[in-house]
Amino acid sequence: MADAPPVRALRLVLGDQLSHGLASLRDLDKARDVVLMVEVNDETRYVPHHRQKIVFVLSAMRHFAEELRDAGITVDYVRLDDAGNSGSFSGEVARAVDRHGPERLILTEPGEWRVLEQMRGWQPGLGLPVEIRDDDRFFASRHRFGLWAEGRKSFRMEFFYREMRREHAILMEGLEPAGGQWNFDHDNRKALPKDIVPPKRTLFVPDAITRAVIELVAARHEGHFGELDGFGWAVTRADALAALAHFLRDALPRFGDFQDAMKTGEPFLFHSVISPYLNVGLLTAREVCLAAEAEWRAARAPLNAVEGFIRQILGWREYVRGIYWSRMPAYAATNALDARRPLPWFYWSGETAMNCLAQCIGDIRRHAYGHHIQRLMVTGNFALLAGISPAEIEAWYLAVYIDAFEWVELPNVHGMVLFADNGLLASKPYAASGAYIDRMSDYCAGCSYDPALKTGPRACPFNYLYWNFLIENAARLERNPRMAMPYRTLRGFSEARRTEIVTDATRFLGSAEVKAGPGTALPSGPVAAQLALDLDTPR
Repeated sequence: MADAPPVRALRLVLGDQLSHGLASLRDLDKARDVVLMVEVNDETRYVPHHRQKIVFVLSAMRHFAEELRDAGITVDYVRLDDAGNSGSFSGEVARAVDRHGPERLILTEPGEWRVLEQMRGWQPGLGLPVEIRDDDRFFASRHRFGLWAEGRKSFRMEFFYREMRREHAILMEGLEPAGGQWNFDHDNRKALPKDIVPPKRTLFVPDAITRAVIELVAARHEGHFGELDGFGWAVTRADALAALAHFLRDALPRFGDFQDAMKTGEPFLFHSVISPYLNVGLLTAREVCLAAEAEWRAARAPLNAVEGFIRQILGWREYVRGIYWSRMPAYAATNALDARRPLPWFYWSGETAMNCLAQCIGDIRRHAYGHHIQRLMVTGNFALLAGISPAEIEAWYLAVYIDAFEWVELPNVHGMVLFADNGLLASKPYAASGAYIDRMSDYCAGCSYDPALKTGPRACPFNYLYWNFLIENAARLERNPRMAMPYRTLRGFSEARRTEIVTDATRFLGSAEVKAGPGTALPSGPVAAQLALDLDTPR
């Protein structure tokens, strides 16, 4: 029997690179190349990821590996509980090089700076050529974003978005935007009427592979945030396409009107809920945008809905990736508002008398998901107003959401939510009082606090925290043109009212309800037992 030919190339595929058109797979030689896929402890534990997130990524990886094998590709797959698993990318790549003796290692650039730094050290360490290819699954390459950003003192998504629309001929009518305007955001801010019922979402029943992963995660990640019961995420491209089709048919037509709305017990509303599939590669940004555009051109969805949806992908998603790669690693260390308060424990437990936060965190625990207004104007707004340390709240966002990878999570939270980059990404802090949440949701009706009260122990904390935030940050923010109106209002407050605001904010931020827990790490052992000992919140 002839010896097997030597391995020409070892090709590493990461858990967020599950695309058959991935750059590092394109010139694959089935006879002489090996695809390496690894599940490693470092990646499941560097923050306490939601257990559904871990199941989703590992199960999608295992299904993708089977698809590659079915296509005749040799796959070397290392499972999390395999004997000898080193627990790190570097360790598993080194072990695979020893097993296969490849002539070279081929990679696609990762989505996180820390992983890219590891990859850059592999060539001298492994003693063989290492090729890192651009991730071209995005509309804008890192180089393309750099050309747009060059020379700009501040970045604004709207201008970048318009360039992307023109460049890729999406929602265009010749040289002009469809409908005669670029942005229909003013049409997309409606609260949800009581008589409108959101569509039920397609749930995908776990198959044998996913059930095995659920058992593995239940055993190995007991102390992590989040419930495993009811896991129903797509873990294959076929099912991700089915989820996209469901959104286009049943939710997109009303997405625009109600994309900012919030409702108790309805975490998905009319949102696409496909960001996890985009972010691990089961869907591509281009096919999703073109599919949405086709719905408008076929008169099955209104322009305000389609434009608002495409803006989230062609605009925000591409924009924040560009900022991440053009500004890291220094970007993560900025703290323009000098926010230092530790993360309150209720972000993990959901045990707070503020019903909006309790509802949003409860939804995250159950589904590993929250839509963009919940993230920005509830969990994010509180973190901004309370002055939570950027590093702590960013680690929380990275841990709890199924679609969170650092390239997309960090700029959104650091720049959009916290204004920690001093306005590089957003033109103003997205701060709001309880009136906004009351207007856009039904959360306040079931709350212990009253959004109509401005001060006192029963007043909605968002009310006095909002004005206290403006008082504390006046030197940094009052010259911002987009903050002129609230600061003009603040200057009309009497000294007694300002004192009352600061007194209420100080009392609340020092209360048991906002006490710090064990940082961003959940305690080991059963979470419920720890919570029973550790919580002391008013009801």
